[in-house]
Amino acid sequence: MQTITDKRPAGTEFLLVIAGAAVGVGGVGAALALADVDSPLRAPFTLFFLLAAPASAIGATLRGLDPVVRPVLAVAGALALDLLVAQAMLALHLWSVRGGVVTVAALSLLILVPTLLVRRARRRRAGRGHLPAVAGGEPKGRTAAERESARRPRGTRGRARSTVDRGFSAPEANRASKKGDTWTSAYTARVS
Repeated sequence: MQTITDKRPAGTEFLLVIAGAAVGVGGVGAALALADVDSPLRAPFTLFFLLAAPASAIGATLRGLDPVVRPVLAVAGALALDLLVAQAMLALHLWSVRGGVVTVAALSLLILVPTLLVRRARRRRAGRGHLPAVAGGEPKGRTAAERESARRPRGTRGRARSTVDRGFSAPEANRASKKGDTWTSAYTARVS
């Protein structure tokens, strides 16, 4: 029997609630600006949208960076994008609040959509790489050395990497280790 568990770290629910509230506030700000509704909430909510939409799109593209650096760069990029849009609109004598909101939203989508498509493609490729499990519970056709090398992180410093870690098949690695050679012999055997 298999149990379904939630693998999200603790505190993630709180962050999801905050993210949902931010999307709601930004959406209301954009709607108020586009509908030209007189409201005391229009200016702060629209400004929030103009910062949050590009910042979240830029932050999504910078996913691999340090968690402290990423929000700083995302907000700086959002400010730069907003200033460039405003400067272009002023230079072309096309200044309007609606046009600015639409332009910033479109540019944010142009930044975000390719990032999401790349992530989706990576997930699909990673999903295809797994072999179907057999009755014993192990993937079909994989040796113990290949399973172990898949578990080890690649490129970690402070330890020598085995021939299996370097991308050689288990038979090539076994031949090299039986000879007492280093990974270079497995490489030369593979190349020749």
